[in-house]
Amino acid sequence: MDSQSTGSSVNSTSATTKTKDNDLHPLWKYVIKLGKAGEGAGGNCRWLCTFCNEEKVGSYTRVRAHLFQISNKGITSCKKVSRESITEMKKLEEAATQIAMNSQPKNVSLPTTGNTTIMSSLSGGRSEQNTFNVLKRQKAGDRDNPIAEAFDANVRNQLDAEIARMFYTAGLPFNFARNPYYVSAFLFACNHSIPGYLPPGYNKLRTTLLEQEKTHVERLLEPIKSTWSEKGVSIVSDGWSDPQRRPLINVMVVSDCGPMFIKAVDCSGEVKDKKFIASLLKKTIDEVGHQKVVQIITDNASNCKAAGELIEGWYPHIFWTPCVVHTLNLALKNICSAKNVESNLETYDLCSWITIVHEDAVQVKNFIMNHAMILAMYKRFAHLKLLSVADTRFASIVVMLTRFMLIKRALQLLVTCNQCTSYREDNQSKAKFVRDTVLSEEWWEKVSYILAFTEPIYEMIRVCDTDKPCLHLVYEMWDAMIEKVKKVIYDHEKKSMYYSEKWLLEGQGRLAPHMDGEVSSERIKCFRRFFPGIEERTNAIDEFANFSLKTGPFGDPDSIVSRYDVEPRKWWACYGSSAPLLQKLAFKVLGQPSSSSCSERNWSTYSFVHSFRRNKLNPKRAEDLVFIHTNLRLLSRSSVQYYDDKTKMWDVGGDDFGNIEDEEVLDIAQGVLDIAQLSLDEPELEGVIFAEDVET
Repeated sequence: MDSQSTGSSVNSTSATTKTKDNDLHPLWKYVIKLGKAGEGAGGNCRWLCTFCNEEKVGSYTRVRAHLFQISNKGITSCKKVSRESITEMKKLEEAATQIAMNSQPKNVSLPTTGNTTIMSSLSGGRSEQNTFNVLKRQKAGDRDNPIAEAFDANVRNQLDAEIARMFYTAGLPFNFARNPYYVSAFLFACNHSIPGYLPPGYNKLRTTLLEQEKTHVERLLEPIKSTWSEKGVSIVSDGWSDPQRRPLINVMVVSDCGPMFIKAVDCSGEVKDKKFIASLLKKTIDEVGHQKVVQIITDNASNCKAAGELIEGWYPHIFWTPCVVHTLNLALKNICSAKNVESNLETYDLCSWITIVHEDAVQVKNFIMNHAMILAMYKRFAHLKLLSVADTRFASIVVMLTRFMLIKRALQLLVTCNQCTSYREDNQSKAKFVRDTVLSEEWWEKVSYILAFTEPIYEMIRVCDTDKPCLHLVYEMWDAMIEKVKKVIYDHEKKSMYYSEKWLLEGQGRLAPHMDGEVSSERIKCFRRFFPGIEERTNAIDEFANFSLKTGPFGDPDSIVSRYDVEPRKWWACYGSSAPLLQKLAFKVLGQPSSSSCSERNWSTYSFVHSFRRNKLNPKRAEDLVFIHTNLRLLSRSSVQYYDDKTKMWDVGGDDFGNIEDEEVLDIAQGVLDIAQLSLDEPELEGVIFAEDVET
């Protein structure tokens, strides 16, 4: 029964296709098809003319030329077809042409003015190109408007409407209009006559042009790669899962030029243990060149730490560095969200009150956000929006409580206004809790205290959550951070720049590097790894002694005075030539980041390219798209045009991007690349307001 149904369905489909083909190509019924012309013959077939009974080979075009007695078409004319038959066949062809035109999708009219709208509406089955040609002819009649005639106003309006229609139907953000590549594409098309040009289609974009662009971007990156041997690089890595739950590990190379995306590896079916991660990093190190690599940075997971130890064993001059931002965030989480487990009882006893304060803030926020009337009242008192900060965001609790302090006055006005107090809420206990919490000075004092002692940690996260060189600053910042936290706590509980003299006197307890026991001990270990040869290490120690004691070439007065004012790498470039070993080492170390944040932010790019709407992209094509997208951003941000008003920061911020205080830009759940990319590393963007007004 099933086989009969299947056979009937196939026959029905075949008959329908044949009928449709005969409707569009009616001359086939005047010949008898004998079969395919052979393999590789395309649409050619053998057929027999019913008028002259001659067997021919060719496609429908040659059937038409044969029957209509058209010469120079590669086939002889039929000598026995009558004029009456030709007239009848031409009528059938005209009817077929009309059927084909009617079957084409009708164009929806565009909102252009005057005759343009009329012509667009009347275009019916015409193609957009035909409508465009009609508009060009039509403008010749607009003699009453010489300005419009001089600037092709009708054609320009038509093009504007076509572009706007593309934006609206594809759901493109308006910020896309800032993209300089979008602008340059249309400028090129307008400034060059390309008759009959059609934009690249689906397959060409995803294959040939994608490969071509990736190859071109790789060539553009070569000048940056050529600096790696002198400046040194850091290799950073992080893991993620794509929309199809495939585990991915990305690898990026960071230098003082910025982070460069190298690859993303699909780890499906692999155990992500220390050996697998180490082998992945080792391949990248070998591709880059191990002499160019200063360190690898990953998070603090046990398998990553073990992989780092393996790398240090294979390459003694390469160091594994745990991500400073990840370390600090774990510390903040353990303080602000302490878990009540046996191994963490002491911390929980001391810090559980912080968790309670944060939960209260979340409850207040949810109460306001979940009641439309209360939310409308809140907006009358506050110009800042409530934030929904994702738990995965660095320092999420601190960000949430900071916003609460900024809107403290607005919240208090809200819960005390007559309209709010008279509002009938089903759950009166929740409303009372919100009112009591917001009006409690004791609760606000706790919030203030939390922000006070976490501020040094948060500020260090802000400094380190960048791609900028700051590795050389971490040690001193860490010590200073701990001292600042202690001071805030002791005050509350009522308990009693570059190694210059000025820098040493600025901070309490600061010591010169050669007088700090811990620094000296670690420096000796590093010298052994960087300079394995006895003679070379002896020379390096001698150079360091001169640097520390300000003797020899380092005793120059300008050299000593400049230690405080001049940026460290520039100082070594100006005064370090007499110590070539230390100078070379300084150029590499002083140019390294201290976190793997760029590899984590790269997943924002990945989720933008490989979203839930585009979840059928295979890993290789998604990797190519991310490679192009990320590295073009790297190249673009170094250009002057990137800061021009018309294309200013075109790759950051969506339609709602204005002042960070006016938008909920910290809500990672929005899933917008530009917002997710706006991390703590770009505080200068927080005050950016684009030139034109943005309607929200």
